[in-house]
Amino acid sequence: MELPVVSEKGKFVVISDIELKKESMQEFKKWFVESNKVISKFDGFVARRLLESQDGKHRIMVVFADRDSFARMHQTQEHAAVHAQAVRFMARPPMPAFYSVVAE
Repeated sequence: MELPVVSEKGKFVVISDIELKKESMQEFKKWFVESNKVISKFDGFVARRLLESQDGKHRIMVVFADRDSFARMHQTQEHAAVHAQAVRFMARPPMPAFYSVVAE
C-alpha cells in the first residue's frame, strides 16, 4: 500500500471503514484492546480507537505524530501480525483513508 504525501504539520490520521462479521463483535472488541498494547509501543503513536455509529457501522481511527512514524510502524512484522489477526474478524478488508490534521 502506498501512503499519500501529506503535510508534516500536525498529526497523521488514518480512518478505516470496517465491516465486522456479526458473530465476531464481542471477541473483536477484546482483541482490539489487546492489540493496542502492541501498536502503542511504536514511536509516534498517539491513539487508536474503535468507533461505532448509531446505525452499527464501525471504523478504526489511528493517530500518529506524523506520516513517517506511521509508515515505519506499517512496515514492521508486528503490524503485519496485528493486521492478519484483524481481518479474521472482518467480512471484507478494511478501507483506509488518510488525513493530516490542519487545525486544532
